[in-house]
Order: sequence, then structure tokens, then C-alpha cells
Amino acid sequence: MSFSVRLPILVAMLFLALSPSVRAEEAFTAGTHYEVLPIPVKTVDASKVEVVEMFSYACVHCFSFDPSLEGWRAAAPADVSFRRTPAVFNKDWELLAQLYYTAEVLGVVEKVHTPVFNALHMESVDLRDPRLVAELFEKHAAIEAEKFNGVYNSFSVRSRVQQAVGKGKAYRITGVPTLIVNGKYRVDGQLAGNNTRMLEVVDFLVAKERSSTGENPQAVTQ
Repeated sequence: MSFSVRLPILVAMLFLALSPSVRAEEAFTAGTHYEVLPIPVKTVDASKVEVVEMFSYACVHCFSFDPSLEGWRAAAPADVSFRRTPAVFNKDWELLAQLYYTAEVLGVVEKVHTPVFNALHMESVDLRDPRLVAELFEKHAAIEAEKFNGVYNSFSVRSRVQQAVGKGKAYRITGVPTLIVNGKYRVDGQLAGNNTRMLEVVDFLVAKERSSTGENPQAVTQ
């Protein structure tokens, strides 16, 4: 075999030997596949890489994306912290955020999260009606209506809803589902190419943050 034939093979082998992170660096770029937030937002736990999903139960794309996201979440490394924040674009979405935070305060998000999605998108239940939401909580989480109503109308829940509004503004979201990585990067389906590829971009950004110092000197609390 001549040297001129071997050279392209050696170049190809060298390319294949590049680490996935190096190839991902070429595949995902700021401004094309994700956006860098101009002002980083402080995360809850600085010792972990935080991934936040901005979502709404009213969003059919969030409903379709949720099984893929749950699969990703189940396989996420221990140093990755995942949480959801409801987006609030109108009064109806505000009521759904109120529902989510009621579940959070009661500690039953895992029990009612999928049933809420199914009730809205598969059964056409009007979740703006607190009586119907109370029935759902009782059915899937054994929460009595009186207890549900006390939390649903509480100052704590309403305060969390307002904090969610602030988070959405700080993250500069324009639609959902949107994923925020470590308070610094915003990824959505339009930027990534589709909702499934969002998770590939998130994995790249998680690796990017993991290899950094973890400092966030300009972070602000919202």
C-alpha cells in the first residue's frame, strides 16, 4: 500500500478517535442550537448541574415530549439536578401552575403529573375547574378535597406561581417545552431541530458545565 493511500485512512482513524465531546462541540453551537442567557440565573444547588424544564400542562408538545424527558431523567447522572417550572403565559396557564405547585406542596407530583397530562389531553377534563382537579388528586394521590382546597388556595402556592412567572422572564422563554441548563443556556425544539434532539443538546451542555469550574459570577436570584 502506498503512502498516498494510507494517509486518508490515517486521517479517518484520527477523526474517529476524537472524543464525543469534541465532535459534539462541532455539532452544537451557541446561537444555532442553543442560546446563552445574557444574565445567568442562580441555580438551587451549585454542587450539581441543574436542568430545568419550563412547561405547561396545556402544551400538547410538552405532553408528547414528557415520556422522552422522563426516560432521560431516569438515566441522568447523580451530579445532574432536574426540576420543572410551569410557564405562565396567560390566566389559564396560571391555574395550571397553581395545580402543579399544589401537588409540589403536598408531595404528590410524581403521582399526579402524568394523570394530569392524560386528563387534559386524552380525556378533555377542564382543569381550570378546581373541583375536577380535586377529584383527580383524590383518585390518584388519595388527597381529600378539603386538604386539596386548603393548599390550592394558599399563599404559599400563589407565591410559587409568581416566582415561576419571574423565572420565565429571567430565562427569556418564548415557548414550551424549553430546557434551561445550569441557569446559563436555553434550549428549545426550534433551536435544537426537534424536541428529541433537545436532549442531545442538553447532554452536551451538561458535559460542558461539568468540565468547567462551576463558578457563576454574574448569577442573579429570581
